[in-house]
Amino acid sequence: MSPQQWARGISRAIAAVLLLPAFSQITSTNSACTEVGSDGTSGGGCKAAQDLARPVAVSGRVMLEEGTPPPALVLIERVCNGVSHSEGYTDGQGYFSIRLGQNTQAMADASERTGGIGQTSPSGTAAGAADMASMGETGMGLNTGTRFANCELRARLGGYRSQTVSLLDHDAGADPDVGVILLHRLVKGEEPTVTVTTLKASKPARKALQKGMELAKKKKFDEAMDSLREAVKLDPDFAFAWCELGKLQAAHNHAGEGRQSFEAAARSEPRWPEPLLELSLLHLRAGAWKELADVTDQVVRLDSFGYPEAFFYNAVANYNLRLLPAAEKSVRSAQRLDTRRRYPQIAHLLGDILTLQRQYAEAADAFRRYLALAPGAADAPAVSKELEDVEKLAVETAQTPR
Repeated sequence: MSPQQWARGISRAIAAVLLLPAFSQITSTNSACTEVGSDGTSGGGCKAAQDLARPVAVSGRVMLEEGTPPPALVLIERVCNGVSHSEGYTDGQGYFSIRLGQNTQAMADASERTGGIGQTSPSGTAAGAADMASMGETGMGLNTGTRFANCELRARLGGYRSQTVSLLDHDAGADPDVGVILLHRLVKGEEPTVTVTTLKASKPARKALQKGMELAKKKKFDEAMDSLREAVKLDPDFAFAWCELGKLQAAHNHAGEGRQSFEAAARSEPRWPEPLLELSLLHLRAGAWKELADVTDQVVRLDSFGYPEAFFYNAVANYNLRLLPAAEKSVRSAQRLDTRRRYPQIAHLLGDILTLQRQYAEAADAFRRYLALAPGAADAPAVSKELEDVEKLAVETAQTPR
């Protein structure tokens, strides 16, 4: 695939602007059972309420980043709207199988806490129990019946940082297997930090940020940007507000202004990867490969564990710069960290890199993996043709005397 095709394909696939999930109160079971059903009779809401009450099973495995089992039993936590709930432990090999919300054991070392490492609420204050009291234990979303829509699953072991697994689409009827959750050993100076400027932001600036995000949820984007501009005018060092403003600007054809906002956020919080990652999307869309390589290098230096997409974008940049060893190193890091398989294009890119390096048999494996992960992708026919070509080359190479 040509460099230009890679840029267009990846931009379409993953250059999306993410807004924070909406928070809401949970409707009680009793009120749900008074609703009118689709057949015109009362009680239509009872089935939905009963579905929400059904146990939700999840299973998977916790492993260290290098691919080995953890050194001790690992606590599995569910985090809903910033409030964590202890759910159970892994076995000695890291495997777990639990039912969400049904843990009744007293875990002295895992009492329920608010917030996570480096987490803040959308209003720019550290998440606390009082802030979350009205949201219930499950964190059901505003426009969904999924019981754990605003929840994530994570592992907890002292001295390690965990990947998280979104439970947005995980209900009682879903496949219980959530796959592998990786743990990264923390070293001195690497501990994730809360964004300092967010915690220091003035109350009026936080209020303007909150208003802007509420307006964005209502799709009133111009008004939302005005409110976010007010937030950064009130507090020019408010990195979180700068970053949210940049996302809206970039998504609404103001890429230049978005870039300035992301750069302002990065200046205010030089150790926060998020604005740099957003900048990388702008460079990706523009085909600015050197700039993309540089900014993603910064991201992975700040956080070598939490952003598989940064390694992926870095690989794309180096592929287009024809720095193939660097591209291969980054794409393999992306593949290792992408345990949720959110980016099947990683396998495709690896196949292209290996083909250029004449490693045809391994390239064929990568193309097969991509087609297994994304059989309905628009480029699947073209990748199938690439696979046929490299399979032939692999056979010819194996038969050529050395």
